[in-house]
Amino acid sequence: MKEILLDKRLQTLVGEYVPQGEILDDLVCFFSIFSDYTRLKMISALAISEMCVSDISNLLDLNQTTVSHQLRLLKNLNAVKTRRQGKVIFYSLRNETLNDVLLKGVEFLGY
Repeated sequence: MKEILLDKRLQTLVGEYVPQGEILDDLVCFFSIFSDYTRLKMISALAISEMCVSDISNLLDLNQTTVSHQLRLLKNLNAVKTRRQGKVIFYSLRNETLNDVLLKGVEFLGY
């Protein structure tokens, strides 16, 4: 084993700060939301307004089946919520934090 140059206090701090177990699993799932082009476009659109599948499909020029599949994934990850109006289901971001993270990514990249 290689020698660690950090003092014991910093070693302890790193050990306490680095996520592990369930927290690490949850963070990986959370950040996977942003790892797909279609999901990223949909999150951006839903940050502006709630929409139904056909609106998302038409506005983003995506297949409705693809949109439905990605919305199901986003719903399973608690990223979106639904509201039914008659036969139409509207989707919106569950929490504005998703858009904040997206905007921080844009800021990080310097755009």
